[in-house]
Amino acid sequence: MKPNVLIVEDSHSIALLYREYLRNETIQLTLVETGNEALEFIKNNPPHIMLLDLQLPDMDGMAILKYVTDQHLEISVVVVTGHGSVNVAVDAMRNGAFDFIEKPFVPERLLITLRNAIERQRLSALVESYKEGFRDNYHGFIGSSVVMRGIYHIIESAAPSKATVFITGESGTGKELCAEAIHKESERKNNAFVAINCAAIPRDLMESEIFGHVKGAFTGAHLTRQGAASTANGGTLFLDEICDMDMDLQTKFLRFIQTGSYQPVGSSELKKADIRFICATNKDPLKEVAGGRFREDLYYRLHVIPITLPSLRKRDADVMMIARKFLLEYSEEEGKRFKDFMPQTESMFLAYNWPGNVRQLQNVMRNIVVLNDGEFVTPEMLPPPLNGFHPQINHLLDEGIFMKPSISSMTSIQRHSGILPDSVESIRPLADIEREIIERAISLCNGNIPKAAIHLGISASTIYRKKQNWDAATPH
Repeated sequence: MKPNVLIVEDSHSIALLYREYLRNETIQLTLVETGNEALEFIKNNPPHIMLLDLQLPDMDGMAILKYVTDQHLEISVVVVTGHGSVNVAVDAMRNGAFDFIEKPFVPERLLITLRNAIERQRLSALVESYKEGFRDNYHGFIGSSVVMRGIYHIIESAAPSKATVFITGESGTGKELCAEAIHKESERKNNAFVAINCAAIPRDLMESEIFGHVKGAFTGAHLTRQGAASTANGGTLFLDEICDMDMDLQTKFLRFIQTGSYQPVGSSELKKADIRFICATNKDPLKEVAGGRFREDLYYRLHVIPITLPSLRKRDADVMMIARKFLLEYSEEEGKRFKDFMPQTESMFLAYNWPGNVRQLQNVMRNIVVLNDGEFVTPEMLPPPLNGFHPQINHLLDEGIFMKPSISSMTSIQRHSGILPDSVESIRPLADIEREIIERAISLCNGNIPKAAIHLGISASTIYRKKQNWDAATPH
């Protein structure tokens, strides 16, 4: 789309001169002569760029600039005036002008300023697009890593459908949270969400739990009971640990999915239910199928939209985002003073493997807050197994990630790396050298930022923050 450029200039001949200067630019150009015309145009069709003369026949151009600023309009305003002074320029910039040009000027000055304004608009749009895609809290999920943003997108795409969703992932990754998010994003959100853990209910009671039973159906069935199928009618039924379902019940459940019909235990009556099915497991379902523990036809019936939740160790800086959320939440509950983590503690959190995922992290944070107090979480406050976890540089050396350099090789590195200049001309910006060192450390650590941070002696969050700034500054 061509940038929309508005020129506000009361002199018709000068306005035509501007048009001639800009005739080879890929823009959509509009000329107006008065302040009222400019305001009317802005209200109906806000331009991307505005070349604004301050001396207009019906009003001061500063009033138009102030209107743009007060309305928070994304317009890059370039003030153009023949009555310029340092004070006028300062006032214009304070009121939100992008740049200031004083008449008379050469065509190149106008072209450069316009192109800069267009580039600023492009970068602003890019930032806004990034912000729209940047979510760190989604239906109970905490995290803004690339992999989690992908999960949020899949949830939003799958939610409107009636298709069955099959969620896999390690224990503690949030499979039920994912199922609830799908339900809340769907048209069924005002109806029931019913969750059943197939591994937590005895096998002889599972059929009754799902389909219900009539009075006297079995020993102890003193009353007729509605099952999950009835409760979830019109809503969503979530079956966690589906691979632990008994094989005989799998057959009945498959029939239920295919026909939408079921029979309560002990009843000959056939009932109907409109249900969205979501299933989950922490096992490999294909291995369960190959081992004869899970029906292949049921697997393919359920495995329509697969979602694989990532382990916490694959979610980068999400670890600290989640940890801080729990830290502040539990500190408020327990009346403690905690505000943040010491850098060394943060490095330990980021380097740790978290086999129990978010559930383990939640338990660790509860332990820390209940048993300790202070403004910052120190390594000494960490409970087992983190209190015995010390990710030192020697540990990285033992893993073979880094080779211990000899004195001669270090001298050679210093001489040839370009870090230490041997002349005034070879002096390089410190920021460039810092970036090279950090990126090299990450590469040597096979992309493991927490390990690179430990070796560099800085916080991993520092690296993540710097990478974010580098990426934002890189043209796309």
